[in-house]
Amino acid sequence: MNVILIAAIGKNRELGKQNHLIWQIPRDLQFFKQMTMGKTIVMGRKTFESLPKILSDRRHVVLSRTKNDFPSEIIVYDNLEQLLLTEKEELFIIGGEQIYQLFLAHASKMYLTLIDAEDKNADAYFPEFEEEQWNNRVLDQYEDVIHYKHVEYVKKVEKR
Repeated sequence: MNVILIAAIGKNRELGKQNHLIWQIPRDLQFFKQMTMGKTIVMGRKTFESLPKILSDRRHVVLSRTKNDFPSEIIVYDNLEQLLLTEKEELFIIGGEQIYQLFLAHASKMYLTLIDAEDKNADAYFPEFEEEQWNNRVLDQYEDVIHYKHVEYVKKVEKR
């Protein structure tokens, strides 16, 4: 199973504040849609609650310890191990902070939108990771509302 993290982060790894994205960049939202369409997306409860609606043409999986009422089309797990044992599809991890932290060790790839800005009021951050453990390449970069680039990170295979 492939575990792929996808996130848009600021200069200090900022992800969000008050359960919302910090930057709303239309072309980046299109990138997210393009990368996740037809895939399984995994998120925490708060990220699910922050969505404007169920995202079309994607299978939604929520990892949450709370037993909230979720719509019937949402698959809910209360622990990471059960999720990893059960799910066999490629998984796109879409947040939030704790979910990224849990899945980072299992990830084989990341798509990070690196935004050339910072937000001192952020309250959610992408986890730190050892860049030397990943090969990366810039997929594209833009000067839209703000300067940003899409970077693909592929975990290096350990030699034995």
